[in-house]
Amino acid sequence: MKLQLACSNEQNEIEISDKWVEELETILQIAGSLENISSGEVTLTFVDDQTIHQLNKDYRNIDRPTDVLSFAMQESSNEETEIFFDEDMDIDEISNDMLGDIIISVSTAKKQSKEYEHSLQREIGFLFVHGFLHLIGYDHQDEQSEKEMFDKQEAILQEAGLTR
Repeated sequence: MKLQLACSNEQNEIEISDKWVEELETILQIAGSLENISSGEVTLTFVDDQTIHQLNKDYRNIDRPTDVLSFAMQESSNEETEIFFDEDMDIDEISNDMLGDIIISVSTAKKQSKEYEHSLQREIGFLFVHGFLHLIGYDHQDEQSEKEMFDKQEAILQEAGLTR
């Protein structure tokens, strides 16, 4: 079994083509390979700034939009995350191999791609990889961990051909 990506587009700024989804699936396989993760599921949702702002406020108590949020299913925390699912959903349909959810604001990604003078495709790839690394336990709370995480991101993007 390989890593699987489920993609949802809940914004109206840009069309998320099948080609983009295929490229993100390739990036996921590269990231998984470089991190020795051969299976699992990742859900990716594209939203607008208003939606990510509300999520950031609700889950992180930060009252502003952000570029990417990650919600890992395998949190290493003492607090249990409350999981909501549709009552009609068969409990057997919920995978034990779920890595988590990545949510990207297309509005912010567009702004950042212009600011950093690279393509929107590269910015979304960067945010996706950043979110994936958070799902598998990487963080950037201090200078050393930030350098490690950003070096890994750049290696994955280089391997995927998403250069600046």
